[in-house]
Amino acid sequence: MLSKLPLPLSAYVVDCAVYVDGVRLPGRWTHDGAISEVRRRGEGFVWIGLHEPTNEQITGIADTFGLHELAVEDAVNAHQRPKLERYDDTLFMVLKTVCYVGHAEPTTANEIVETGEVMVFVGRDFVVTVRHGNHSGLQDVRRRLEADAEQLALGPAAVLHAVADRVVDAYLAVTESIEDDIDEIEAEVFTPRSTMDAEQIYVMKREVLELRRAVTPLIAPLRKLTEGYSSLVPHEVRSYFRDVDDHLVTVTERVAGFNELLTTLVDAVLAKISMRQNNDMRKITAYAGLISVPTMIAGIYGMNFDVMPELHWNFGYPMVLILIAVTCGTLYRNFRKNNWL
Repeated sequence: MLSKLPLPLSAYVVDCAVYVDGVRLPGRWTHDGAISEVRRRGEGFVWIGLHEPTNEQITGIADTFGLHELAVEDAVNAHQRPKLERYDDTLFMVLKTVCYVGHAEPTTANEIVETGEVMVFVGRDFVVTVRHGNHSGLQDVRRRLEADAEQLALGPAAVLHAVADRVVDAYLAVTESIEDDIDEIEAEVFTPRSTMDAEQIYVMKREVLELRRAVTPLIAPLRKLTEGYSSLVPHEVRSYFRDVDDHLVTVTERVAGFNELLTTLVDAVLAKISMRQNNDMRKITAYAGLISVPTMIAGIYGMNFDVMPELHWNFGYPMVLILIAVTCGTLYRNFRKNNWL
């Protein structure tokens, strides 16, 4: 039975649709009317998308679809680790979304990776997606699936695959952008007389760690879906999850490589700083040695004694100046020869 909404969808309900044989039924639906229509027909499924709902807002939907209270609590409260859980005849999956934050220079950026979350409830005749964050919209996923009726006809598991595929594709895009930033930082580090410091590399390392927290925990949940963890994921869809898993492995290897490379770059920067400090100390020591010669000679002949060598000699003063100049010149030449100056 078609249930018309007199008012626009609420802010937290992004879309609610009924799909039969991969085709979206016309009209607008409430969640109650949508699931009633599907169960009356005995075919199809409901897909309802929510954006940052509160506990009060999601309660009615949870009651209608029979969602477990623990999973609902996780869906309302963001900052969950990627995971896959099974509650009776419902699957609950959490995925971390990432977005690359554009910036003029990676050496001056304070944030490179922005994260969000998408939670997916999958039942036999419904899918409920809950997202947190402004960059994790699923409108393009819905449009792409609606344009592919054959894929959408595979049921709720096809939606779960499309969401996971979209999230992992975003991982690939972000890693490619981060790779460009790291290449730029690497070039800056090994540029002679560069001013790159370790602090900015630590910022990049922190952002890579944020990406790793989103990527690495997702490996186990995806493996479960490819291995027949639940009957809610038919064999036809499992093969698609294997492709997503392959992409995730690629991302994981890239992120691990980024972490190792950044660690190497930090060591290189610290080594350059140490070398620069050593060079500065050698220069200071060399100049101190040059200054000590005239200081020592002037100190000796500045003492108040009457009986001193050449004290009353007419050529004593020019001889002392020549001695100072020759000694300082010899020291300067030796310091330059040994790259102290």
